[in-house]
Amino acid sequence: MSEWARWLLLGCMSALFGGLALANAVAVSIGITVVTGSMLIMAGMIQVGVGIRDDGPLNKVISVLLGLLVTVLGVSFVSNPMDGMMSLTAVITLLIAAAGTLRLFWAFRMRRTRYYWMMLFSGALSILLAGYIFANFEQASAKLLGILLGIELLFNGLALAVLAFFLRAYHERM
Repeated sequence: MSEWARWLLLGCMSALFGGLALANAVAVSIGITVVTGSMLIMAGMIQVGVGIRDDGPLNKVISVLLGLLVTVLGVSFVSNPMDGMMSLTAVITLLIAAAGTLRLFWAFRMRRTRYYWMMLFSGALSILLAGYIFANFEQASAKLLGILLGIELLFNGLALAVLAFFLRAYHERM
């Protein structure tokens, strides 16, 4: 199989999985929460191990306590995925709102340039999206993580397909 065909196959698979994620957004959101919790448990346990071997009593105590805190958070996500989904959704929504606010700030800083309206529009849309998610938090929190992953996989698939066709055209010219 040629290089460009492998990239095209990978792009098609990514797009397919993106469509499946969008079709099963709640299940994917639960999966994301459980995987996130599992990773937090592993990271917390590693932090505890590093903290035990750390020099100095204050460093040791802080490292172990942080590791235990991260481990407890991970266990909470794994044992209560619906609550974990709500927590992750809240964090993501706050990040969307913060990014929108930052873009609005930059829009007003570039008021006299041709980029003003695009930056203003982008920031306003992010603020509106965050407001919509918070206004419909119960419904949004169950699906948001799966929807975001599905959209990312679709865009990734599209980008990989474009790369594949670029590689095919590039190799044909050489």
